[in-house]
Amino acid sequence: METAHPTITEVRVLKVDATGASREVDDVAAREEPLEIRVEGRSVAVVMRTPGHDEELAAGFLVSEGVVKHPRDILEVSQCPSINNKHGNVVDVLLGGAVVNWDSLTRHVFSASSCGLCGKTSIESVFGQFPPVTAEWSVSPKLIASLPDKLRATQETFSKTGGLHACAVFDLDGNLIVSREDVGRHNALDKILGHVLMHNLLPLDRHILLLSGRVSFEMIQKALAAGIPLVAAISAPSSLAIDFARESGQTLIGFLRGSTMNVYTHEQRLMHS
Repeated sequence: METAHPTITEVRVLKVDATGASREVDDVAAREEPLEIRVEGRSVAVVMRTPGHDEELAAGFLVSEGVVKHPRDILEVSQCPSINNKHGNVVDVLLGGAVVNWDSLTRHVFSASSCGLCGKTSIESVFGQFPPVTAEWSVSPKLIASLPDKLRATQETFSKTGGLHACAVFDLDGNLIVSREDVGRHNALDKILGHVLMHNLLPLDRHILLLSGRVSFEMIQKALAAGIPLVAAISAPSSLAIDFARESGQTLIGFLRGSTMNVYTHEQRLMHS
């Protein structure tokens, strides 16, 4: 039997301990369903996501792809019925004059979903869309260390299932602006990008992004699309994420746990002795 909660599904599991003793119990799992994103009726991507904030996800996806930069670039994001999909998980974005390079968009989406973007050529192509950041502010390590608990307090579905990624944007005083959860970490960040776009908060050049997991090249690229100068994560960054952050002018912090953290790039934004 399924719950009415859009992000959770009830499941029956067999619990087994090391002695071999077992029993059946009720449990919950994070819901995962496909979402087709269309732009002006044309399908551009299908992502596996946790239902909820689908309009934000579609808008944020287009922010990270460089298609839209301002709320006026989108006239409407609408849910569409789907005859062959019982979930009806289709959203269509009606643009407000933004010009779409369809070949480039669909080619990039295909390459990113199949084998990922990689190497120096990819980094240079991103900088062609999103300039490096130049913010000169700094914050204290104490403030950065306080953020994971604030993010954790917002992770309602994770607390029930243990199965979702999360990310959040904070201002320079450590105040939470927005947080989102999703089975896909890229989706969680796209939902945030869509939210800040729709609320006319871009660029986020005086804000901090916190990620609940590891940091890949694409997560740093998406942060750059929003103009975010400092990205912190509870887990580790990849080597390409470090290279990209160094080139993009972004401060990258990893292994943010307790009172300690590793600063990989542009440490001038972190007050330290």
